[in-house]
Amino acid sequence: MAPGTRNYAIVTAAYWGFTLTDGALRMLVLLHFFQLGYSPFVLSFLFLLYEAAGIAANFLGGWLATRFGITRMLTVGLSTQIAGFLVLSALSPDWAVGFSVAWVVLAQGICGIAKDLTKTASKSAIKVAEKEAKAENAEGRLFKWVAWFTGSKNAMKGLGFFLGGLLLQFAGFRLSLWLMAAMLALVLAGVLISLPPMMGKTKASSSARELFGKSRGVNLLAAARVFLFGARDIWFVVGVPVFLYANGWTFTMVGGFMAAWTIFYGLVQAAAPAVIRRSPDGLSTEVPAARLWSALLALIPALIIPGLAAGTAIRPDVILVMGLAVFGAAFAINSSIHSYLILAYAGSEKAAEDVGFYYAANAAGRFSGTLLSGLLYQWGGLTACLAGSALMLAVCFATTLLLPVRRED
Repeated sequence: MAPGTRNYAIVTAAYWGFTLTDGALRMLVLLHFFQLGYSPFVLSFLFLLYEAAGIAANFLGGWLATRFGITRMLTVGLSTQIAGFLVLSALSPDWAVGFSVAWVVLAQGICGIAKDLTKTASKSAIKVAEKEAKAENAEGRLFKWVAWFTGSKNAMKGLGFFLGGLLLQFAGFRLSLWLMAAMLALVLAGVLISLPPMMGKTKASSSARELFGKSRGVNLLAAARVFLFGARDIWFVVGVPVFLYANGWTFTMVGGFMAAWTIFYGLVQAAAPAVIRRSPDGLSTEVPAARLWSALLALIPALIIPGLAAGTAIRPDVILVMGLAVFGAAFAINSSIHSYLILAYAGSEKAAEDVGFYYAANAAGRFSGTLLSGLLYQWGGLTACLAGSALMLAVCFATTLLLPVRRED
């Protein structure tokens, strides 16, 4: 096996292990604290620092991975996640509610840093591994690698949702966290043994102007990413689970649906290269595809709103599930194209910095979506969340119209 392909396989396996525990953590926290009587808005608040921490972690993680090597940053991300699990496991039921919330938010913040350090390092490693294994049809390989990596990651996250509920039921909150920490320790050992320690290390940017001065393609794609992921989380984080629960679903049914939807979303992402026609230059058909799928995606939440308000014989929760299936497929293809384009626009020498900058924008979108999900649902229910999603997707589409279709040297 070529070194580049081998390194890609190792990084992907490590990120699978990380994502499995990350998905389980989200379900553990959500289920555990819902059972303790926390309101939906407080539940969304528990994840705010998790998302906010990712903004700085992505941005600085890209610079650190460039300076110290991708392997080192991957090990830092895995180690930080283990630390976050152990901090959260120290939570005591005897503590006051306010202190308990603050402790959970702190632990979630640590895990948010871990998640985005690991993701930035892992996706940057794909660019480096692809360069090492470069041969004919290199761009085609890059799109396939990115799509498989991203899609399989989200499918693994869905399995993590299921694992979190299973562990909570049979092992309890604290033991579940210890078991996941032990699992990640094994993954960490495998990374340290298998990957070149200096992979991806090069000269990092030496000034803030250079660090922020990305290419036009990277800047515009980052802006589009803010609105793309904000539009997803604005109804998915709080609106969907609370709406389904209010329509007679049990919490187990809600968690199972979230897991199934995420796995479906991941499988569609992995299949995206079969849907998108490729071009020799890697941009001339891919950028128009991003524009087309962004436009289609913006229509879906806008069309669900009258479906919920029409008072048809179809139950509103069934309408929502059908709409989510269509939304998930379109969103997965769109996200996969974006994930490819950032590596196509990124410079080879400082790919980690460009990827980190881009995923800092991704984290900013998740943060805004998480916050607005709780606020809009409290203000106007699921309809308000859907309207906010459609508006953000319209801005995402408008931004993609400005994306360059030629590489910038």
